This record gives sequence, structure tokens and C-alpha cells, in this order.
Amino acid sequence: MRTRTEHGLRIGIDVGGTFTDFLVVHPDGSHLVHKTSSVPSDPSRAVVQGLREIADLRGQSVEELLHSIDTIVHGTTVTTNALLTRRGAVTGLLTTEGFRDVLPMRDGTREEAYNNRLEAPIPLVPRHLRLPVPGRLDHTGAEVTPVDLSAVKDAAETFRAAGVEAVAISFMHSHADSAHEDAAAKALAEALPDVYVTRSSALLAQVRYYDRTSTAVLNSYAGPIISRYLVGLTATLEEAGFGGILLLMQSNGGVATPAELARRAALSLLSGPASGPTAGLIEVEPHGWDRCLTVDMGGTSFDAAVVNDGKPLVMTDGSIDRWRIALPMVDIHTIGAGGGSIARVDDGGMLRVGPESAGAVPGPACYGRGGTQATVTDADVVLGYIDPSSFMAGGIPLDAAAARAALERDVARPLGLDVVSAAAGVYDLVNVSMAAGVQSITVRRGLDPRDFPIVVAGGAGPVHAAAIASELEIPVLVTPRQSSIFCAAGMLVCDFKHDYVQSVTSGLADFDLGKLARIWAAMAASGRTTLRGEGIGDESVSFEPSLDMRYAGQWFEINVPVPAAALELPDREQLAKLFHDEHDALFGYRSDDEPIEVLNIRLTAVGATPRPALNLAALGGELDDEAQIGEREIWSPRRRALVPARVIDGHRLAPGARLSGPAVIELGTTSLVVLEEYDVLVDTRGSFVLYLRDRAHELSDRLGLAGEAVKL
Repeated sequence: MRTRTEHGLRIGIDVGGTFTDFLVVHPDGSHLVHKTSSVPSDPSRAVVQGLREIADLRGQSVEELLHSIDTIVHGTTVTTNALLTRRGAVTGLLTTEGFRDVLPMRDGTREEAYNNRLEAPIPLVPRHLRLPVPGRLDHTGAEVTPVDLSAVKDAAETFRAAGVEAVAISFMHSHADSAHEDAAAKALAEALPDVYVTRSSALLAQVRYYDRTSTAVLNSYAGPIISRYLVGLTATLEEAGFGGILLLMQSNGGVATPAELARRAALSLLSGPASGPTAGLIEVEPHGWDRCLTVDMGGTSFDAAVVNDGKPLVMTDGSIDRWRIALPMVDIHTIGAGGGSIARVDDGGMLRVGPESAGAVPGPACYGRGGTQATVTDADVVLGYIDPSSFMAGGIPLDAAAARAALERDVARPLGLDVVSAAAGVYDLVNVSMAAGVQSITVRRGLDPRDFPIVVAGGAGPVHAAAIASELEIPVLVTPRQSSIFCAAGMLVCDFKHDYVQSVTSGLADFDLGKLARIWAAMAASGRTTLRGEGIGDESVSFEPSLDMRYAGQWFEINVPVPAAALELPDREQLAKLFHDEHDALFGYRSDDEPIEVLNIRLTAVGATPRPALNLAALGGELDDEAQIGEREIWSPRRRALVPARVIDGHRLAPGARLSGPAVIELGTTSLVVLEEYDVLVDTRGSFVLYLRDRAHELSDRLGLAGEAVKL
């Protein structure tokens, strides 16, 4: 791997459902933002096409551009799309004899307790490829019955005949001792050397057999897909002259090398928006916050996440396409609400918006690419929030007449409304859906969304953010100047992250703290080794320990972060207090006299990466009368009518500028809608801070509202 330098370009690339976003950061901190249409059938084509377009904009050949790049950080949806469309690898599964049907039986609970019509999902591995292997360990890892390697060899022949590309091995209690899985993997590798193999004990050494098996199957199902994608992308870049560092986003919010991600392919699932919370924290730090909500509304979906106490919230009981994935992942709530979400009236006469999306092709009716169905973007055009002539800085001129015609046909006429009222209904409904998504991710964590500023991202996010904040009674929103390529920007500031887990089952009162320290030390050593292989020096490595604990008799456990100082000298009373406090925050009660159980020991190894500088001088010009470039009517949710609003060239708003709504700030790649009850301040990072005018007195010190400013 080439050593990281401070003299080359750094590029963040985020592949979305509609657009692929690029942020190019130069060594002096200046930057270039670029977007190109995604190619869902082959995401790498959009990556290469975007790089060609950037080279043209810079007056270079692709070879010259790639030679000048130090680091590319890339988020891809290739494995997520493969899973959702069931186009992953042909996968086999080796299980302990008697547990062949662990996937369809799941964890024995119902996903929706009162839905009697809910059908179970079809397993990713069909039953004829789920093969049992005799052999058994008990819960301590002691061997009860030797593993039958002849059964493994027989299974390999079955897999060969079926054209299996990947195999997951998951035996009962292998988290306690991996010997049986190791032996089976060795035998399988000898018989099928080209098959991708996942050992559940190596991927996720923790209790709960279904969780571990499902995660291992997801890893194998995605493994060949991401491996082929990375081999092809790497070869294409190298052939064109790229000699820098290629890093990939992981769903845990960190980055990793292609080799590491190929080995732990499940971490590429849902990894696209995982960089958003880290980027959001950077936006609010100058104002003294260590917490924020991030909302990212693109063309296809809406993603919401929470940062609290300086860290993105992480879950270890996630699911994708209704299958459990127990690897640590940034807790992101996703709903089908984006600019391309289709608006329609159902058979009962009710207005519906999403989750179906027009995507990039054919796209909303106003795109003029053959799409005819009314979408959220069409409603935004009709309501005056998006100027058809300036959308995407002229990259996609919009057809306002087509937007009005689609809304008239699909929404207004069936509901007996005029077109503007129909568009307002679409706008209101999608905003309420997104606000409910934000409430879901905060309230279930025992958090009040009103205590958090919102950081707004995505091409469509700034159009809807103020209305979402009003619905949630949140007084402050921060819109980065690079909002439309927010996740691409976030990728450039994410650190390397690798997670380790080891299950134990013990009461905290009699837990051997020396053993705990030794397990953490072994995990830390593994983390250092992995990070060294990725070019990270020991001085840039830190560790984040935690424990999964519960009150004795509870069904569920909660993850409790532990101070790094406890790695060498764990304190029993401190650990108990941390658990009681976390339980109280989540559920509103604590039982200090109840015994506590420890289920899992966790450690995250973090390798810090340099954050690219941002040249504020490039964020705005001199303020003058030309900052206002026009006036047009926009919809006022408060007045339920169209009202006059100033149109402002956002590129001419430098740090310190202020203005009052109603207004629309045009940024080329997005439009920031300032509703009439809001004021805007451009902060020292060049980001746009919207705040409720009636609550300015509460925010004056934090936002520096008492200082000098240029008022427009």
C-alpha cells in the first residue's frame, strides 16, 4: 500500500440510488463538487464516468487525474442491491446436525406479534443447500461429539454439483471454541478451493445461534459480489494509472481496505449512509454541540441517524431484508421517501407517497427522461421550492409543465383539488413520514429529538428540512454547503474501524475481571495488527471498549460503553453503575439491587485518519446587491398559500451573512428553503444555520447572534 501523503487529491464517492456524488478536496483545502447519474445495474460505471467528467472539468485526462489522487474513499450499494433483488452468490450452509432449519425457524419470535398474515421471508439458502454435519460442543466449548469431516466432504460434492459460490459454516456453540468450524473450513477449502467461506466464529464470536448463522449467511451471500466488484474496480483504476489508496465505507461508520471488506463482506451492507453521522458532528462542533440528528434525503430514500456524546449510535441487532445482521452498525433508520418517491391516490381515495420511487431512470416527470408519474420533486417544482432553470446547476433542466400535468392527473383530479393544493398535500405527507422516522430512531433510545440540532443532507433534504424541524419542534438546523454530497464528504473524515466481540455468560458480581482485561488485551492486539496492515501507525490507534449486559432474567441486553481506562483495570462498581445509568436512560427505571449478567465483551479498534482542510475563502464572495438574484412565489405551510420569497445566490453568502425567510438559497446542486418563521446565519464553516426567529434569544450565545453580521 502506498503511504498516505498530504500532497495529493482526496476524493469521496457515494453511490446513491439516483445520483453518484463526488467531492474532490485539494491539498490547499479548496474543493470540487460533482454529481453524475447512477447506473443501478453496474455502479462501477457511474464511478468511472464521474471520474472522466471531473477530469474534463479540470482540463485533464483521466490518467492525469488518477495519478494526482492520493486517496479515494468509496461507499457502494452493490451488495445491498444484490441482497434486495436476490442476485447474490449461490450460497450453501453447513450447520450442526439437528439445526438444518435454523434460518426459517429464526429466533422463535414473531416479527409482528399481531400480524397473522405476515409470511416468513424465503431463506437466502434453499433447504437442499443447508446441510447438517454431525459433531457437537457444549456451551463451554468442550467437545461432546467429534465433528464428522466425511460429512463435510460429502457436502462439498453437493455444493460443487449445485454451482455453489460461497459457503457459511455455523455450528452450535462455536463462539466458545472454533475448532470444529476451523476443521470444517480446512476440509472445505481442500475440496472447493475457489469457494468463498465464512466461519461464523471468526466473523461473530457471540451467543445466539440464529443471529450468528444469519450474519454468516449474509456475509457469504455478499462476499463474492463485493469481491468481484472490488477486483474489477481496482483493476480499472490501476489500468488508468491510479496508484493511491482505495478505501471502502463500512456499515459501522469506519473505513477499511478492499481486502478487509472483502473478508467481512456483510459490513458493506447498508454502508452507504454510515458516514453521515460523523460528518454531521463536524458541522455542529463549532457551535458547542456534541450531539445531532442527521437526515439525508436523496432521490430514493430518507436516512436518519443520531450522534450523542460525540459518537454515532450503533446497534448490534440490525436487520436487512428481514434477516438479522448482528455486526455493529451505525443505527440508521431508512424509509422510502425521497425526491423520486411516487405520489398517487389509492383505491380508497387516500393520498400515498412512496415507498416506490421513479429513481434516476425514468425519474420524476419533470426530468424529461420518460417518467410520467407524479413525484415529490414534481411537487417541489410546483410549490416554487426548486427553480427548473437552476436545478443541478443546469445539468438537468426541469420541465415545470410536465410536473404540473403529472400532479394534475395523479393527485389533484382524483382528490378534487387544484394542482398547488395537491402538491402541498404531497409535501406535507412526505414531511410527516420523515419526521416519524426521526422520532422512531430517537424515542426508542430514550432521547428527545427536541434536544438535538438537525444536520441536513442530500439533494432534496434542504428543501424539506425546515418543515420536518417544525413538525418535530426542533429550533435549529444546520445545512452544510456540501449538503447534496454530504455522505461523500463524510467519507473523507471517517476513521478506520474494526470491531471484536467475545461471548461470556457470567454474573457481574463474580466475573473474573482479570479475564476481562486479558480478553480486551487480546482484542486490542488483533486490532493493532489489522490497522498496521492498513498503514495506520500505533500512535493513531485508540480503543473503545464496551459490554453487553442485562438484569438477570431479562430477554434482551444493552450495550454499555466503558471508559478506555478500564481496559487495564476494570472496576466492578463502575461497570455496574454504568449499566444502571444506561438502563435508566433507555427505559426510565433502574434496579440497583438486581444482579447483572455480562453476555458479550466488545472492543472497537479505531485508526485515526487526517481530516482534509476546508478553505473557507472559497465558500463565498463579497456580499453585495447581486446576492439576491430574483424573487418568486413559494408555498408557505403556515399560511397555506403561495407567498413572495427572495431568491439568493448561496455562493455569494460568506461566513457572517444573515437573512430572514421566506427565501430560497440556490446552491446549484440543491435549494435551501427558508420558511417565513426562520432566520439564517452563515457560520464559520460556511454552513447555513437556520433557527426559529422566535427562539433566537435562547440560541444567541451558542450561535454568536449578538456579534456583527452582514444582514441581507
